[in-house]
Amino acid sequence: MLTVTDLHKSFETAGQPLPVLRGVDLAVTGGECVALTGESGSGKSTLLHLIAALDTFDAGSIRLDGQELAGLNDRARADLRRNRVGVIFQQFNLIPSLCVGDNLAFQARLAGRFDAAWQARLTERLGLSALTDRWPEQLSGGQQQRVAVGRAIAARPVLVLADEPTGNLDEATGGAVMDLLLDLVAETQATLLMVTHSAALAARLDRRVHLSLGQVSAL
Repeated sequence: MLTVTDLHKSFETAGQPLPVLRGVDLAVTGGECVALTGESGSGKSTLLHLIAALDTFDAGSIRLDGQELAGLNDRARADLRRNRVGVIFQQFNLIPSLCVGDNLAFQARLAGRFDAAWQARLTERLGLSALTDRWPEQLSGGQQQRVAVGRAIAARPVLVLADEPTGNLDEATGGAVMDLLLDLVAETQATLLMVTHSAALAARLDRRVHLSLGQVSAL
């Protein structure tokens, strides 16, 4: 499903390149749930953004569902995100001008795969049926993250990328959101790659890999 080979990424700082990823190798099979851990600043979010085609890399290879990402233009990267990848951000990233129902449907509509019956079922599973007409600002943090999870899952992506999806939530709320995420990933047979600082959350996934000094190792 996902193969990352000898991936390199640097950022310019004060006119000098700052290497962040220094030859990352990672393979994730279809339907697998993998936790990505590492110290703050180790490049975990950078790696997720590169896999999501939100940024370009300097060298190496990323193959997602049989497609090589190197060399894709902006339109092709947008098509990839729209059709095959669901992204869940720590900061929710809901669209403030859209109500809950429209936020949930946004990704699926973009992909041309909106299914009203699946939307209704997903909304109920997320405990959001009574909140579909509300605005994001009217929701608690846990409710907003449930909307973000639903939006990522609604289009039935082959890969879900989650960047600290419970990082802004208290332990109980985060645990409930994690339960929903894992249940929905299993139901849709998606693959999950999740960045987390929590050893307890990482232990709930199939396996854990660790990013340190710009490279990935198994734990």
